[in-house]
Amino acid sequence: MSPSFLPVLAQDGHGDYLPALGWVAPFVLMLLSIAVLPLVAPKWWHSNLNRLKVALVCGLPVFGLFAWHGEWLVIQHTVHEYVSFLLLLTSLYVASGGIVLRGDLRATPLVNASFLLIGALLASFMGTTGAAMLLVRPLLKTNSERQFRTHTVVFFIFLVCNIGGCLTPLGDPPLFLGYLRGVPFTWTFGLILPWAFTNGLLLLVYLALDSWFWRREDPSHRLHDRVEVQPLRVAGARNFLWLGLVVVSVAFLTPTNLAGWLGAELHGFLPVYGRDLALAGITLGAYRTTQKELRLANSFTWHPILEVAALFFGIFLSMMAAIQLLRHHGPDLGVDSPTLFFWATGILSAFLDNAPTYVVFFETAASVEPPAGHEVVQVLGGTISHAYLVAISLGAVFLGAMTYIGNAPNFMVKAISEERNVKMPSFFGYMVYSCIILLPVFFLASLIFLS
Repeated sequence: MSPSFLPVLAQDGHGDYLPALGWVAPFVLMLLSIAVLPLVAPKWWHSNLNRLKVALVCGLPVFGLFAWHGEWLVIQHTVHEYVSFLLLLTSLYVASGGIVLRGDLRATPLVNASFLLIGALLASFMGTTGAAMLLVRPLLKTNSERQFRTHTVVFFIFLVCNIGGCLTPLGDPPLFLGYLRGVPFTWTFGLILPWAFTNGLLLLVYLALDSWFWRREDPSHRLHDRVEVQPLRVAGARNFLWLGLVVVSVAFLTPTNLAGWLGAELHGFLPVYGRDLALAGITLGAYRTTQKELRLANSFTWHPILEVAALFFGIFLSMMAAIQLLRHHGPDLGVDSPTLFFWATGILSAFLDNAPTYVVFFETAASVEPPAGHEVVQVLGGTISHAYLVAISLGAVFLGAMTYIGNAPNFMVKAISEERNVKMPSFFGYMVYSCIILLPVFFLASLIFLS
């Protein structure tokens, strides 16, 4: 074993060992389990213990393979990346779980569109999960007097649970994994034009659709909606401070910055683990300073985070073999244009999970020599084409909205909505919405920003 755990982030995590192609099977099995088991065995899959069992079955064989071949730096890098990833999601989840919005506005098309716009803005800074959990309940309460509500929740999943989260590494898990691989924190701000175009166009479509439904509401429902109005009130506002500290920690507590401020070695304990310690402290602070009744009002439980912890334990371990192979064979896959990277990443993100899919294509793009004239982005271990990275980032974040299983908040919002008696479409019924509405918008965005 490596004599010290400290140099992990100073290394790029690349090993010399090249596993056989068959060792990709555990990773594929892990992703297929996430896609298929919620549909064929929903009760069994609902248990986080059962999810952990699947993760162990898929992850431990690959862990054993790399340990057998002495690839301890690869293992250490993977474990540290997993812990950092989980700490970020936990800190955002706990802080946002203590903010409660109460009230009942008139459910006019403009009010509903305002909810969606605010959610899309917050998603990049609170995370898509945090923004969705903050806004979905007041949105459902506001629309409780209306007959036609399904389309509003579907667009909420499109915009708040997915597309809105592409402007910072905090927004969506794939982008944070890119940040851990060396993509600069501010690089994602450069995605603001495709973010604005896609969100703006979808908001216009939503306004037209909701206006059509609004005119067809029963007059008694519209009267009830007009009478049952309560102003919005925010409780637990101090948690916005904790969310701000998460942003500051991720943006500025990098190993290089910490080493410079502390006058320490880059590979020392605090430079390597300082950000993780800060996020753990923020999580504890947010939890301890939030009144219990606020968490109860948000139906806060640890179940979603334990689900993420179990599933991504298996994903990160089983992914090691796929990543090593992609480093060596990425150029042979024939994905050699921004448009191909966008659609390849996006289609797999829709049916698997967008975080590991992002990593797979990130490693593929990093293994390809950037075409002549392409601007490059410096990342750990080398460079990656700027155009390819834009395509992969947009593909993973945007097309995670295509199915319920593309991104974790999608299913969470569906479940909460059904608890509030909103009739949500089935898995394939939701895809009818996404194919009709999203695919033309994504096609236009790819033509404008990736050609």
